[in-house]
Amino acid sequence: MSESNPEQCLLDHIFNTRFEHLSAESIAATKTFVLDSLGVGISGSRVAFVHDFVTLAKTQWGSGAQARVWCTGELLPASSAAMINAYQIHNQEFDCVHEPAVVHPMAVILSSLTAYAERAGSISGKHFIEALVVAVDVASVIGMSATQPMRFFRPGQCGCFGATAGLSMLAGFSREQTHNALGIAYSQMGGTMQAHVEGSSTLPMQIAFNARNALSAIDLAAAGLDGPKHFLQGQFGFFALMEDQGNVSEAFSQLGKYYQIAGVSHKPFPTGRAAHGALDGIQRLLAKHNFTPEDIDKIIVSAPPLILRLVNRPMTGDMQHNYAKLCLPFIAATMLLNGEVTVRDYEEGCLRDPVRRALAEKISMVPNDCTNPNALAPQSVHIKLLNGTLLDVDLPAVLGNPARPLSRAQHLKKFRDCCASAKKPLDSRQIDSLIEAVDQLESLEDLRDLVVLTIKQ
Repeated sequence: MSESNPEQCLLDHIFNTRFEHLSAESIAATKTFVLDSLGVGISGSRVAFVHDFVTLAKTQWGSGAQARVWCTGELLPASSAAMINAYQIHNQEFDCVHEPAVVHPMAVILSSLTAYAERAGSISGKHFIEALVVAVDVASVIGMSATQPMRFFRPGQCGCFGATAGLSMLAGFSREQTHNALGIAYSQMGGTMQAHVEGSSTLPMQIAFNARNALSAIDLAAAGLDGPKHFLQGQFGFFALMEDQGNVSEAFSQLGKYYQIAGVSHKPFPTGRAAHGALDGIQRLLAKHNFTPEDIDKIIVSAPPLILRLVNRPMTGDMQHNYAKLCLPFIAATMLLNGEVTVRDYEEGCLRDPVRRALAEKISMVPNDCTNPNALAPQSVHIKLLNGTLLDVDLPAVLGNPARPLSRAQHLKKFRDCCASAKKPLDSRQIDSLIEAVDQLESLEDLRDLVVLTIKQ
């Protein structure tokens, strides 16, 4: 790659990649994470604000029957449907993540691409797969370019770049139109880490905003609006204002050589990925050793700086579910008590549980030797029992990572559980139909046939 022109490098990749070029591994991974993301999005319909969000979209943001809200099936303008589906994907912190980029690649991308495919019609499964793979590549390599800690909300912004690239492919844009669309997308970007720090309900909305922005960028470029061309490396481009570019050459050199969708990690638990190391370690120690929560003296989680930055926060008496999903002591206490963590563990009774509160006070975090500000591993968990026994586990890779992937059975169990936890739970017949449709995604003639299966029948 010419380090001086990453924008042209992205455009080359968008225009040089087609379904026939994709590896079997990347196609299989695409199907895996389309299904996973549909599942967590369907489950996300259970979050209370979704109803208010849909009402607001229907009454204040224009009419139009272009695309559906997953699970509940409301027909809305494509931009509104993309926003709500993106919110549903991310509102329980259950969606997949590209760890080297620290980007949730499917939340913005899948929601906006499916909304566009519904609006446009006749988007084939093959065309959809190639656009989605390129979209994840774009989002991931931009995220991997950074070497400094996040200040802005990287998952939303990199997702918006990726989604805009994929949408440009679905729209059949010229190179010039695609270049404009990416510049327009950059001009709309927003979202910072402040919502994450506070555990604000706005956090998943920053994913939603960027799904809408990607569609808006496509529509504006199609109408003839030009965008800034040096949206990455310009004087006031992305790398100057929002992220650094210390790793841009190495990251962009992967384009066309390795499809990043194959490097995406599952989330086995509905929490920030930064908490998964502690949960993985505790679950493994519970399975190996015969101890109970009452036996514990203290637990120490040793982790890289990003982990401490994201989830090293105390359990409080008035915390809300968005904060709790990023509160490692609460999440780890839940794992100790139940042997698992589910979407139902963030209901009011659990958040105020004095037993969890007492157990959470025994859990702390310390930095390990890793100095990479964007690393999610390695981690280790150290448990001291009241009788003096020490239990330890090292985690060079956390469950769900490509180095320790979920099995097909684990993946499908998560999907089935997600569909069963929705506001309007899907029955087993409909769940089986969705699994079959995604397994045969490249054979679909129209993506609308897939989206309709997400709606409770």
